[in-house]
Amino acid sequence: MPEKHIFPPVILREYDIRGIVGDDLNPADALAAGAAFGTIVVRGGGKTVCVGCDGRTSSPALKQALMEGLASTGLEIIDLGRGPTPMVYYGVKHLETDAGVMITGSHNPPNYNGIKMVRASGAVYGEAIQEIGRMAAAGDYVVGQGSIRSQDIKDVYITRMLKDYEGPRPLKVVWDLGNGVTGDLMPEVIKRLPGEHILLFPEVDGTFPNHHPDPTVAKNMVALQKAVIEHKADLGIAFDGDGDRIGAVDHTGKIIWGDQLLAIYAAEVLKDCPGAVIICDVKASQTLYDEVARLGGTPLMWKTGHSLIKAKMQETHSPLAGEVSGHIFFGHKYYGFDDAIYCGIRLVSLVSASGKTLADLAGRLPKVFNTPEVRFQVDESRKFKAIEEIHARLMAQKATHPEISVNDIDGVRVNTPEGWWLLRASNTQDVLVGRAESLSEEGLRKLIDMIEEQLALSGINPPESWTS
Repeated sequence: MPEKHIFPPVILREYDIRGIVGDDLNPADALAAGAAFGTIVVRGGGKTVCVGCDGRTSSPALKQALMEGLASTGLEIIDLGRGPTPMVYYGVKHLETDAGVMITGSHNPPNYNGIKMVRASGAVYGEAIQEIGRMAAAGDYVVGQGSIRSQDIKDVYITRMLKDYEGPRPLKVVWDLGNGVTGDLMPEVIKRLPGEHILLFPEVDGTFPNHHPDPTVAKNMVALQKAVIEHKADLGIAFDGDGDRIGAVDHTGKIIWGDQLLAIYAAEVLKDCPGAVIICDVKASQTLYDEVARLGGTPLMWKTGHSLIKAKMQETHSPLAGEVSGHIFFGHKYYGFDDAIYCGIRLVSLVSASGKTLADLAGRLPKVFNTPEVRFQVDESRKFKAIEEIHARLMAQKATHPEISVNDIDGVRVNTPEGWWLLRASNTQDVLVGRAESLSEEGLRKLIDMIEEQLALSGINPPESWTS
C-alpha cells in the first residue's frame, strides 16, 4: 500500500499533473497519484481503468508505478501500452471503463512528463487535481487487491478513426510525426487511407532528435513546409508528441493555425448542426468568432485548456470546439475529445470533398495582421501574479481610456480601436502566452507596444520575437 505522499505543488496543474522527471516528478509521485485517483474512482463506484503512455524515455517506469498505485485500490487495470493520448480516451469509450490515465509530457521538452486523467463522466481538472494532492498527503487511500492486464486496441481504434472519412478524390499528404508516439499508428493509418502519403520522422523517439513536436511554434513546422513544396503535396499535417494537437500547412507551405482550422471545420459541422455552439479559447482570432456567426452558429469564447474546453462542450452540447494550440474537439460524429489523427483524417476528407485547396478554404477568412501564439519564459512563481498586476492596472485605466475593454475570462484579452491583444499564464509551462491582432500592420505594432509596456511595468522581459 502506498504511503502518505507530498507532491511538489508546482506539478499539480490546472488540468493535469506535470513536471520535470527526476526533479519534481518521479515514480513515487506516479504511485501516489495512482492510489489517490484510484480511490476517487472506487469511491465513485468504479471498477476499471485503462492506462497508456507516450514515447518518452521516462514513460514506462512512470506508467508501471501508476498502475501499481491504481491496482492497490482494488481496480482492474487495462494496460493499453504505448500510444497517443486520444487512444486512452477512446479506450474509455470502447472498453466502457470507468476512467483512463495517460502518462505523457505532451508538447513539453523531453525532460518533462505528466499524468492526464479522465473519468467516463468527464474531464478531471482544477479542484479534482488538488484533491488528489490532499488525499496523497493524508494517505487517504482505499485498499484492495486489483489486477493488471494488457489489451491491444490499436486496430479497432484506427478503424474507428477512418470510419468518418468521406473524401471522393485522392490527395497527396505529408504527415510530420515529429518522432512522437503517433508513429506507432500512422504507418497503418496511411495504408488504409486513399491517396498518396509521406511520413516525416515516424520513428518514436522521446528525445525528439529532429525538431520539438509542438505545431504551434513556426520553427517546428519548417520541415513539413519544405516537404509539402518538395513533394508538390496538397497539404501537410503535423502532430504534437502525444497526438492530441494538430498543425497544418497548405499546398504553398503556409501554416494554417488552429483557429483557422476550426473555422474550416465549423463550416462543415454547422451544415449538419445549424445554430450550434462552437467553442474556442481566448487566444482565437476575432475572424473565427465572426465566421461562426456568419455561418449561423453561436460562437463562444472560453478558457484555454483541454479539460476546461471538454467540460464546456458537455455543458453547452457543442458539436465542435478548439484552441489556437491545435486541440480540436469533435462532438460531431465523434466523442468530443481532442484527437489529432482523427482531426487530420477529417481535414483530408473535407479538403477532398470540397473540390478546393486548403488555401482556398482558409482564404475565405478576412485578412488580418496578427502574431502567432507567442510563449516566453516567466518564473513559475511569478507568471500568475504578473497577470493579476496587469489586470489591476488596466482596470484602473478604464476611467481615462473608455475605448478599451478587458475580458478576464482567462488572463487579460484587451479590445482596443486598433484590434485586440492577450496575455495569459500557461497552465502547463513556466511561460506567459501573448497574442495580438489588428486590421493593419501599423495597428499590430501599436498593440505589441501596449503589451510590452505592461510587461515592463511588471518587470518582465518581452519575447525576443513576435513572429514565432
